[in-house]
Amino acid sequence: MDDSSINSLLGAAVSRAVPVVKAVREEQLGDPTPCSGYGVGELLDHLFDIVVNFTRLAQKKPSAFEEAPDYLTTDDWRERFAGAAGRLVAAWGEPGAEEGTTGGMHQPARMVGTMVLLDMTVHVWDLARATGQDFTPDPAGVEVLSGVIGDLAPAARDAGMFDEPKQVAADASRFEAVLAATGRDPGWRPSA
Repeated sequence: MDDSSINSLLGAAVSRAVPVVKAVREEQLGDPTPCSGYGVGELLDHLFDIVVNFTRLAQKKPSAFEEAPDYLTTDDWRERFAGAAGRLVAAWGEPGAEEGTTGGMHQPARMVGTMVLLDMTVHVWDLARATGQDFTPDPAGVEVLSGVIGDLAPAARDAGMFDEPKQVAADASRFEAVLAATGRDPGWRPSA
């Protein structure tokens, strides 16, 4: 598989995401995150909903995003997330997944795949940062996201999904620049 395929990029992102999700402790679910308006538990539900729906979009099925998803109702939610994330990667590896347009978004499938790559990278950073975990994103994924964030960010801000961009230092990494473009402070830490 081509290293720049959405399937390959998502595989690398998921391999980094699943350990972060599995390490979240129950007592951290109410903690704040760098993602405006989301606590840890809400962000996990949101990320789970993204995984489920972007799997459907890869299959050219309509999405059904929940206003208030509730995927954390059973004790096995970490394993269920890992399974769902594996299905996401597999769906984007199916023939034709990156071709044409997809779902109710009526956007090029490759761009839709890039959107879920962004979520699987940035939201996992949110969770890692909020729960005191180390996180290093996949360099190939960051490269792709760096190339598209300028196109994605204005519409995402208009839709209320991103906050206003933050300023970063001249020597900021490419990933820090991506985070800042989404309205996040790359230096965010939980308050003591």
